[in-house]
Amino acid sequence: MYVGTLSFDLLLGDVRSLKEKRSLVRPIVAELQRKYAVSVAETGNQDLHRRVEIGLAVVSGDTEHLTDVLDRCERLVAARPEVELLSVRRRLHTDED
Repeated sequence: MYVGTLSFDLLLGDVRSLKEKRSLVRPIVAELQRKYAVSVAETGNQDLHRRVEIGLAVVSGDTEHLTDVLDRCERLVAARPEVELLSVRRRLHTDED
């Protein structure tokens, strides 16, 4: 069994409230869940207006499939015009870790 995680650090554009922030973050989270069947949530910087951290995890029995899903998720987030991707941290874990 293999577990892959991604942690995205994102900068939002002209956002003036936490309500505006949520209206940008919620569709990204929902699209990742719908398209790739991954576990994903806003995991950090929840009290800041223009910054957001999104955490994502996927479980697979095959490292190639795991890497493919993580790559697709990263491309999807990077392609979103309303956010600037500052950094991505990727980790792969095995059941022996």
